[in-house]
Amino acid sequence: MIRYKKNEWSTKMNRVKYVYIGWCLFFLGISGCVSKTVAPKVNQTIAVWDLSDYSASQDSRTHMEEVLTAKFIQALQTIPDITVVERQKLALALDELNIGTTAVTDESTRLKIGKILGATQMVFGGYQVFGDMMRLDIRLVDVETGKIIKAIEKTVPGTGMTEWLAAAEAAARELVE
Repeated sequence: MIRYKKNEWSTKMNRVKYVYIGWCLFFLGISGCVSKTVAPKVNQTIAVWDLSDYSASQDSRTHMEEVLTAKFIQALQTIPDITVVERQKLALALDELNIGTTAVTDESTRLKIGKILGATQMVFGGYQVFGDMMRLDIRLVDVETGKIIKAIEKTVPGTGMTEWLAAAEAAARELVE
């Protein structure tokens, strides 16, 4: 009879231990979910290079690179927590470092310039007009690692400037979401 009571006692204690451990794990799991904090979005400093024109013919689109790039920058400037490096600072950095335009085509050189200017990220890209369509390809690159953070492609119909500028604005907003 004593033996029976010891078995019964140890069985009850094992159950109590397992229930206790189960509740502890449950509460630890819940507290881990509740206490997770989302890191605040820090201020991003972005340098934007002029978009390149990859179209077969560039007859009637002189200075289109500057217009699309300006619209892209304008859209970025309206987004909170984003600082855009001024294009004039990019040009001054090129002049001060005596870097010609051929060296600037190298993305690693552009990243170095962005780093000097305090940018954490850089935007590269281009567009191509074919028929009555325009395709815009943009990528956001981390200055430290050179890795692509995000890439956006927008293809819009229309031969007018309104559609193209709207695509540049939409791409800018989508790129930093």
